[in-house]
Amino acid sequence: MNKKIWIAALLVTVMAVAAGCGSKPTAAPSQTQGAGSETQTGSGVTEVKGEVITDPATAGSEENTTPSNSANGGSEGTTSSGGTSTDKPSTSDSKEKKSIEVFFTDPEELELHKASAEITFASEDDKYKETFASLQQSKDDKLVPLWSKEIELKSVQFKDGALTLDIHMPDTARLGAGGELFAIDALKQTFFQYEEVKSLDLLVDGKSTESLMGHVDLEHPMTRSN
Repeated sequence: MNKKIWIAALLVTVMAVAAGCGSKPTAAPSQTQGAGSETQTGSGVTEVKGEVITDPATAGSEENTTPSNSANGGSEGTTSSGGTSTDKPSTSDSKEKKSIEVFFTDPEELELHKASAEITFASEDDKYKETFASLQQSKDDKLVPLWSKEIELKSVQFKDGALTLDIHMPDTARLGAGGELFAIDALKQTFFQYEEVKSLDLLVDGKSTESLMGHVDLEHPMTRSN
């Protein structure tokens, strides 16, 4: 009797095991690529439904990459301190200073008096212009200019030792006979201190006049000997 019970129990156990082995888990359905499929590329870009989605990490590195200005020659030169250097034309002046002798008269117009003046010039023409201007001004009340500031020096020409001055002289700048003689003498002594000046011609409004102020003959040109 006991033997039959054990045999029946064994059959039940075998059938239960067989039934458990017969039930297999159902596999999840595989995803098929279609309209909703995703495709991962090697550059961090994912394609979804025909659109391209960029990986933010990859996009950020690409956006931060800019071409260097030095590659196309568009950058300015830099100094060692980090500042920008620009080429500027040289603006240095080559002016020269010179101490000269100028001649004035006294308040009574009795004689000529020699004085010194300092001129600054950048060319030979400037030197002669500044020299003439020195005859028109005095810092000493006892030295009176014979060439009024009303007299305009219109032009200066120097060639082969010949210096030509063209002036405009209003009637208010004219002197008497003694003053005119001193004025011409002061002009000659002042300009003939330059060794390169061999002759001096004085024009009035571009013309050679017989007299400067109507009292004394005016030589054309004046030389050291006359």
